[in-house]
Amino acid sequence: MNKFKFEKLIIWQKAMDFGETIDQLSLNFPDREKFNLSSQICRASDSIALNISEGSIGQSNPEQKKFIGYSIRSLAEVVTCLFKAKRRHYITEEQFTNLYNESYHIMNMMIAFRKNIK
Repeated sequence: MNKFKFEKLIIWQKAMDFGETIDQLSLNFPDREKFNLSSQICRASDSIALNISEGSIGQSNPEQKKFIGYSIRSLAEVVTCLFKAKRRHYITEEQFTNLYNESYHIMNMMIAFRKNIK
């Protein structure tokens, strides 16, 4: 059923799952964060998979590398939002650690993927 090249990419699949996890997590943030941190972390986490897919469609290799770079930047933004959420006591230390480690794993996968683009 995979009709688009990006659907086969493990980094895209992981980014999709990660985005859903972040979305669910943000539902527990206070209402006052709805248009601030909740919105920011969700947009940044969605941007990871969005840029991976955009870079994989009919793009030259330099373009694909550029879009993976955007995904990496978005992931860094999510990590900063996670730090903010932890400092504001919206997430537990355990939630933070798990998501931080998952972020690090996805980051390393994206860096390796970008290095392998010829």
